Amino acid sequence: MKLSDLRDNPGAVKSRRRLGRGIGSGRGKTAGRGVKGQKSRSGVAIKGFEGGQMPIHMRLPKRGFNNIFAKDFNILSLGKLQQAVDAGKLDAGETITVETLVAAGLLRRKKDGVRVLADGELTSALKLQVAGASKAAVDAVEKAGGSVEKLVVKAAAAE
Repeated sequence: MKLSDLRDNPGAVKSRRRLGRGIGSGRGKTAGRGVKGQKSRSGVAIKGFEGGQMPIHMRLPKRGFNNIFAKDFNILSLGKLQQAVDAGKLDAGETITVETLVAAGLLRRKKDGVRVLADGELTSALKLQVAGASKAAVDAVEKAGGSVEKLVVKAAAAE
């Protein structure tokens, strides 16, 4: 097999429909939009419009509650931490903070801190400084010979 022999499976790539390209294409003239009217024109959005009647999404009562003071944590599993240590991205000897995790590429941004969950297995003795951790995660870290220090996190909206 050569590089030039590689191609997609039959039917994997579908060519886009070319509208309004003459009567012989079968999609010429009105380009499948029918005749006249608002919906045959461009720039129309009549998603929830019900002919002037109050739309159903506005007739129904509001539900739920959105807490503006809720903290948004990064979730990190013990398995991911162990993978990073094995790959050499994290140094097991030093204290692991949010900044170290972002620098190592385990998190994209800081958010309101990190919460560690006991998913996966941990064999390295890690010293963690995080916003929170599940009881099982704390037990697993301490069993491996490490420690978990929980930081006090201020609400993002209150700053």
